[in-house]
Amino acid sequence: MGKLRFYIALWAAKLSIVALKITKHNGTNFPGVLALKLCPQFLKYADKPKKIIAVTGTNGKTTVSNMLLDMLTMDGKQVLNNKMGSNINSGIASSLIYGANLFGKCKYEIGLFEVDERSALRVYPYMKPQYMLITNLSRDSIMRNGHPEYIADILTKYIPKETKLVLNADDLISCRVAPENPRVYFGIEKMDTDLKQCINLINDLQICPQCHHRLEYEYLRYNHIGKAYCPACGFKAPAYDYAGENVNASDMTIDVRDASGVGHYKLPNESVFNIYNVVSAVALLREMGYSHAQIEGFFSRLNIVGSRYDEEKIGSRTLYRLLAKEKNAFATTRVFDYIGGLPGDKEIILMNSCQGDMKHWSENTCWVYDCDFEFLNHDNIKNIILCGPRRFDHKLRLLLAGVPEERLSFAEKETDAPAKLKLFKNDNIYVLYGTDSIALGKKVGDMVRKILTEKAEKEGRQ
Repeated sequence: MGKLRFYIALWAAKLSIVALKITKHNGTNFPGVLALKLCPQFLKYADKPKKIIAVTGTNGKTTVSNMLLDMLTMDGKQVLNNKMGSNINSGIASSLIYGANLFGKCKYEIGLFEVDERSALRVYPYMKPQYMLITNLSRDSIMRNGHPEYIADILTKYIPKETKLVLNADDLISCRVAPENPRVYFGIEKMDTDLKQCINLINDLQICPQCHHRLEYEYLRYNHIGKAYCPACGFKAPAYDYAGENVNASDMTIDVRDASGVGHYKLPNESVFNIYNVVSAVALLREMGYSHAQIEGFFSRLNIVGSRYDEEKIGSRTLYRLLAKEKNAFATTRVFDYIGGLPGDKEIILMNSCQGDMKHWSENTCWVYDCDFEFLNHDNIKNIILCGPRRFDHKLRLLLAGVPEERLSFAEKETDAPAKLKLFKNDNIYVLYGTDSIALGKKVGDMVRKILTEKAEKEGRQ
């Protein structure tokens, strides 16, 4: 009976794909939703690729998954993935439906799936990855995720015992997941910008997991990410199997050293988040048997997905578009810190304002008080344009961070924000948007591009 329900679900879902194409609704996870409704154990019966790679973690999993997909495709591999759907069980089910023939046989040898951490209990009982990359575990949406150690416990309970883990040694929460599993560690050696103590509002791991004394750091990057040790009992972060070193921000390169040698890699940008993304992807590909030379070639042709980071020089100004995940103080803080550390005068359009379910998110405002808006209190940040339904919440938080009120501008609608730009000489424009407003962020960014293009043409005629 179970197999019969599976085939009924498969064929119904296949028919729904045709209907979605006719109605131009491609790239949704509806086929998987339908299949799981008709056959709750669809993932159990679905045929899967022989080799499966899973990528999970609080931040970076989408970027790293896309990077790995592009690089494996460069190598001529046909890779089944859930890039066009969601990263929960219905999105993975949709991918398996797309990748199966009418008899349920999977047509792909490799599967690369981005998996939401909380979906572990719905996915891993039916899918056994050969490799799993965990980017990091940090403070995320309080309403959905609680504390990162709660998420670590979920992963430890449901990750298959035979899965080899590729873990961030600089994150003592994620690197201790599933301690009985085979594992390797990646990390980044000391950088000039590192600290000794946390200056962020949140630090999710402050005490030794063995003796409960306060942890100290050889070097600290942000929040709890860095090389930690306990002066009381000797506990320390694990050694790197894959070590990022010699980060060169001017040349946009990094070396990654392992037991077999050193590779020299192109960085997509100099943000610490993306440096970790590069090192993690190298570590996984090395575990899969690729040489440094092969991976260097992949990175030389790689670009970050434009919906998450994009920069464009227009006349004397540069337009940046960056994803700053709302309801995620950790991720948004990293973006603020990155912008604050860049040279030149700046104007910011801040529109990560929860465009989705505004009424039912209890944390619509609480997350901003965990987020370091203080990183926007720089003299060279001349104008911050607050727009959308949360503009006054952001105003209050910025005032509490010490940002002078005269540097704040307001627009009720996000599409009115570009008109509030002051266009100081040689300044750079940053459009920040959340996961709920990627399309709107693109629209606003296009409006800014038009304004900057017209300004550049006018200045060129003078």
